[in-house]
Amino acid sequence: MKLVLATQNPNKVKEIQAVLPSSWSVTTAAEAGITDELPETGDTLDANAREKAAFLQAHTGGFALSDDSGLEVDALDGAPGVYSARYGGPEKDDALNRAALLRAMDGQTHRSARFRTVVAWATPTGMATYEGVVEGTLLTTERGTGGFGYDALFVPLDGDGRTFAEMALEEKKAMSHRGRALRAWMEDLGSEINPRSSKSGLRG
Repeated sequence: MKLVLATQNPNKVKEIQAVLPSSWSVTTAAEAGITDELPETGDTLDANAREKAAFLQAHTGGFALSDDSGLEVDALDGAPGVYSARYGGPEKDDALNRAALLRAMDGQTHRSARFRTVVAWATPTGMATYEGVVEGTLLTTERGTGGFGYDALFVPLDGDGRTFAEMALEEKKAMSHRGRALRAWMEDLGSEINPRSSKSGLRG
């Protein structure tokens, strides 16, 4: 089956491919010939994921998968949240985002946070969404060279004390927010291709 992904981020593509059957063909929007910027006008992760998936499905007529992810920091009242990708400015630069977060958290002792992902699966007959959440804490300095986004600052609570950036892809996939949302999608999909109706599967 051919699946179009609503991302140009090679790291996201790797994470998604890692949970898919090898028989599936994965392509990005650009590789599918879609040059328009994908819409992200929602003020929630769910709204953005749905909007991107619907846009891709309408343009390709096939199967589309999108996600929107955010880091929610308790001491910042849930920020950066839906604005995580551009927290450090419109450049959507990971290093700038991490630097902005460290500045915002300077002097904070309450450092609990969570990563949240909403995956939207759009087909010619409907759409479904799935959520994955992983709780953790934020460091005061970066640690690790792998991953992307805020991975070098985030230590998952159900891990062994390492940041996501210190883990191999397979280790991160086993506990990450995106991995959990994608597994919920795959479990719900089963042997079916089309969701029966627009629905939400919340697991994590």
